Amino acid sequence: MTADNAALIALVAATALHTGFQLTVTAVVYPALARVNAKDWARAHEAHGRSIVGVVVVAYAALLLAGGWALLTHLGDPWVWLAIGGSALSMGTTALVAGPSHSLLDNNPDPVLIKRLFEADRVRMLGAVLAFAAAIIAALS
Repeated sequence: MTADNAALIALVAATALHTGFQLTVTAVVYPALARVNAKDWARAHEAHGRSIVGVVVVAYAALLLAGGWALLTHLGDPWVWLAIGGSALSMGTTALVAGPSHSLLDNNPDPVLIKRLFEADRVRMLGAVLAFAAAIIAALS
């Protein structure tokens, strides 16, 4: 296996990890969090934040490292760029929308903010799936 191939395999693995994580958040974690009653919200939301941060760090670090490596070895490949773009969409949406929304939700389950969080989550899911599909195509091309 060449370093070029290894970089693409790493990109597929990182985007697969991220897509699996994002799918779990979309299908399980956020719906469960949205069902928490107002009385228990602060405790549940704080526990969510504490437990998910490590997984986010690992998934996003993998995307950054594998994406950087893939760009170094396949700079002219549009599929690699699309994979990087999908990942950037997910990470950017986390930084600009989901993270700030979570901060505002710390002690208050505001339905408007929860709706914004779900909308941001759909964008992150779209970015993750796009990145994964593009990474697979890049690896197979």
